[in-house]
Amino acid sequence: MSTHSTNRTRVLTLIGTIITQFALGSVYTWSLFNAQLADKLSEPVSRVAFSFGILSLALAVASSMAGKMQERFGVRKVTIGAGVLLGASLLLTAHATNLILLYVFAGFLIGFADGTGYLMTLSNCVKWFPERKGLISACAIGAYGLGSLGFKFINMYFLQHGGLETTFDIWGVVAMIMVILGGLLMTDAPKQEISAEQAAEGARDYSLAESMKHPQYWMLALIFLTLCMSGLYVIGVAKDIGQSYVHLTAGVAASAVTIIAVANISGRLVLGILSDKIARTKVIAIALTICLVGVCALLFAHLNMMVFYAAVACIAFSFGGTLTVFPSLVSDFFGLNNLTKNYGVIYLGFGVGSLIGSIVASVFGGFIATFYLMFALLIVSLVIALTIQLPNGESDAQLVVNH
Repeated sequence: MSTHSTNRTRVLTLIGTIITQFALGSVYTWSLFNAQLADKLSEPVSRVAFSFGILSLALAVASSMAGKMQERFGVRKVTIGAGVLLGASLLLTAHATNLILLYVFAGFLIGFADGTGYLMTLSNCVKWFPERKGLISACAIGAYGLGSLGFKFINMYFLQHGGLETTFDIWGVVAMIMVILGGLLMTDAPKQEISAEQAAEGARDYSLAESMKHPQYWMLALIFLTLCMSGLYVIGVAKDIGQSYVHLTAGVAASAVTIIAVANISGRLVLGILSDKIARTKVIAIALTICLVGVCALLFAHLNMMVFYAAVACIAFSFGGTLTVFPSLVSDFFGLNNLTKNYGVIYLGFGVGSLIGSIVASVFGGFIATFYLMFALLIVSLVIALTIQLPNGESDAQLVVNH
């Protein structure tokens, strides 16, 4: 393939990935629907909202399986399939008549469709741009975050003017068309070849089985779970923390949602771009430190509106940045060719983390217990990030210099 043709394919794949990620990010508007779904089904909001926990877990599980599907069918066919499933699931959700159907349609099916497209298209796009992994991750995952904001306004408009079922129908059709269009623009990235010089330096591509034999793999998994648990827990209950823990009014506490969204996207862009400039382990150490500052503020500071806003912003910034940097970080440690599978298992920490924070809070009676767990795990993870080395003994800083 000529250089001109390769560049065109890379650009088209990037555009397709951004379009797809924007549509997939729309699932994070889910909280807009809880109250109306609860009224429709005559169920408590807490039970309806549990569908999003199922969605997050299904998303993580599907992400871990997407690499196998891509190997068999290719990125284009799998992405198109994910788009069709996402659209169909949203259309089915519009007509769910009980809680079980809601959990199946809105939880399992939407989560599976979203997870199938999310990690696979991201990893494939990163493989096309090995020299700009951080920037490309920032573009793709930034689009995922912007999708939640863009569809927030779309879905709110149709909720107000068309009703619940109409909104789900329109959302399903629009998201399906965008994902299918994005998939049609994508091409599978070529296998990355290791040069003789890189081989002499100890570079290689690890299979999933080989990666999991290294302690570094599980160290990265712990760091990822820690930052995901911290971010997802605080994002999920920010309004409740503001009202019952900081004693803010409902309106003031609800403003934290906007602050979290801005901080989340900022973290994706800032830390993603920074990860092409300095060692990615240092970028993750920065994310852990900022997150730790936010958790310490919630635990030990005298809380008022501004301190609360700053604390949740720190945690959301770190969470967004982690999602952007980690695919490239995993490829630094274990190679690009098996990135979808190697990162896919680590990405299970996203689903597990989304449940751990809530379970700890339920068992031990409130926010404080989860905050202390976050605090302890952040300390351990920060030590790991500052001391971890590549499987061949080379430091991440040396990798930046060599490549």
